[in-house]
Amino acid sequence: MIAATAIAVSVFVSFQVASELMDRKLLDAAEDQLHADSRVLATNAERAGLAQVQLPPYPGSGRLVRVILSDGSTRTPAGQPALPPVSEQAGRVAEGASIDLLESTDWNEGYRVYTLRVGDGAVQVADLADDSPVNQFGFGMLLIGLLCVAGGALVGRSVARAALAPIDRLTAAAVHVADTRDLDADIPDEGGGEIRQLIRSINDMLAALRDSRQAQRLLAEDAAHELKTPLTSLRLNVELLIRLDRRGTLDSSLPAESRTRLLNDLGAQVAELSTLAAELTEVARGDVSDESTELIDFADVVVAAAARARSRMPDIEVALDVSSVWVSGRPAALQRAVLNLIDNAGKWSPANQPVHVRLRAVGASAILEVDDAGPGIDAADAPRVFDRFYRADSARALPGSGLGLSIVQRVVDAHSGRVTAGRSTRGGALLQVGLPAASPPTGSQWFTAGNGTAVR
Repeated sequence: MIAATAIAVSVFVSFQVASELMDRKLLDAAEDQLHADSRVLATNAERAGLAQVQLPPYPGSGRLVRVILSDGSTRTPAGQPALPPVSEQAGRVAEGASIDLLESTDWNEGYRVYTLRVGDGAVQVADLADDSPVNQFGFGMLLIGLLCVAGGALVGRSVARAALAPIDRLTAAAVHVADTRDLDADIPDEGGGEIRQLIRSINDMLAALRDSRQAQRLLAEDAAHELKTPLTSLRLNVELLIRLDRRGTLDSSLPAESRTRLLNDLGAQVAELSTLAAELTEVARGDVSDESTELIDFADVVVAAAARARSRMPDIEVALDVSSVWVSGRPAALQRAVLNLIDNAGKWSPANQPVHVRLRAVGASAILEVDDAGPGIDAADAPRVFDRFYRADSARALPGSGLGLSIVQRVVDAHSGRVTAGRSTRGGALLQVGLPAASPPTGSQWFTAGNGTAVR
C-alpha cells in the first residue's frame, strides 16, 4: 500500500507538471503561428489596402481572419464562421489611439485572437482554442498512472512478502517457544542486514536461556543431594527422641552423656542446614542484586569481614596486613566473598596457627591473599575447588556446603577480577583474589598496627 500510494502521488504530481508545461508549450506555439499569419495578412493589406485586400474563402478549418476598417466596420472571408465582436482593446489598436501592436487573448467562445495595427485600421487572426491534445495527454497519463499503481502494488507486495518472510518464520518460532517452552529450537539464520542480526540476537538469547535453565536444574539437583544427608540424619535423631519419649524410656534408654551428644548433633545439623539454605539463596540469586556499585576502600571491606570471622570463629586468630586500595564494587558482596575465604581458611588452620590476610596494590590491581597452615589443597582438587557443592574427600567430615568458594568465584567474576588457589609458604592453602584498582578520592593510607589490626 505504501509503494502504491507513493507511485500514485508521483504520477499525479508528474501529470500536473507535465500538463502545465505542455499547455504552455502549445499556447506559445499557437501564438507564434498567429503572429506569423497576421504579419503575412498585414503585408498584403499594406500593399492592396484594407478595403481591397483579397480574403480567400474559408477552407472549412484552420485559422480565421478579419479586417477592421477605420470606420469600425469589418471584413471577413466568405463562408467563415462569425468571430466574437471586436473588443474595446482591439478597437483602440485599429484607431491608433494607443500602441501600434496589441496582442490580446480572448477565450470567449473558445477563440484566440491576435490584432495587428495596419494603416488606418487593423487585421486580426484567430483560431479555436483546442484543448484536445492536453486532454488526450492527460487521459494517457491517467492510464499509465493506473498501470503503474497496480504494478507498484503487486511488486511492492511481492518484495514486502519476500523481505518479511524471515520475520514471519521468526514470529512462528517465537510462538512455538512460548507455547512449548522448547528452548532447543534454533531459528534458521537467514535474511540480511538487520533481520539477520535480529535472528542471531534471538538465537543468542535462546542459548543463554538454555544455559540458565541447565544451571538451574543442576543447582536444584545438587541442592537436593546436599540436603538429603543432613535432613536424613536430623529426621532419624528426632524420630529416636520422639519414640523414646512416647515409651517413657527417654531417661533410662538414653544416658545424659548420650543425650547431650545427640542434642549437640541436632544443633550442628540445624546450623548446617541454615548455612546451606543461606548459601543456596545466595547462589540462586546469581548476579541479581539491589546493591549499587560504588567507589570503596577495599581495606574497609577486608577489616569488616575479618571482624565478623573472629566473632564466628573465636578460636582462630586472623592476622591482618592490609593497605588502602580503592576499587569499584558492591561492598556487601565483596565482604561476603572475603568472609567466605577467611571461613574456609579457618576450617583448615590449626588452633595455634593464625589465618593470614594480606591486601596490597600491585600495579593496577588490588591483590588479596588469604592463607592458612593446614594440609593445603591437593593438585587433583585445585581445578574444582570453586565448583558448586564440590568438596574434597578430606573435607567430607568438616562442616560446610561446598558453596563458599563458588560464591567467591561468582562475586569476583562480577567485579571483573580473578581468583586462584595454590599452596602457601606455610604448607597450607593460598587463595588469591585480584580486582581492578580505582583512583582513590583522597590521599588517606592504611598501615598495620603491631597487633595485626589495620588502622588509618
